[in-house]
Amino acid sequence: MTTLDRRALLRAACAGCAAVGLAACGGGSSPSTSAAGGSPAAGSAGPASPSAAAGGAIAKLADIPVGGSKAARGPNGEKLLLSRPTATTVAAFSAICTHQQCIVEPDGKQLACPCHGSVYDAFTGKNISGPAPSPLHPFAVKVSGGDVVAA
Repeated sequence: MTTLDRRALLRAACAGCAAVGLAACGGGSSPSTSAAGGSPAAGSAGPASPSAAAGGAIAKLADIPVGGSKAARGPNGEKLLLSRPTATTVAAFSAICTHQQCIVEPDGKQLACPCHGSVYDAFTGKNISGPAPSPLHPFAVKVSGGDVVAA
């Protein structure tokens, strides 16, 4: 009969917990982000909107409430959060939390990570509270006609 010491047992338990935690926090493929251009972009959760075709609209401007935010998909399927600080401007961020890569969700003027409680400003991407070590990664977008497109 093989016996395990306490350290070996704890290492095995921690490895199992880490695997479960990574699976729960995983967001699939990494989002591509770009700080070039103008407004930043945020990540988005779930089936909020279909992926935008390359060069196509990410979202309709009218679908993003002024003073609020919405989840969307970028041209390559990346999860984004779109926020509308004014009637004519949109900020966009990767929806991937900078803490442990969970999917951040729109919550009006804030963006909230459901995994560990990080909260971000929807219009700047800066972290307001929680364990996130840095702001959300910006994603360059612009308003073209009534559409939000990648810049």
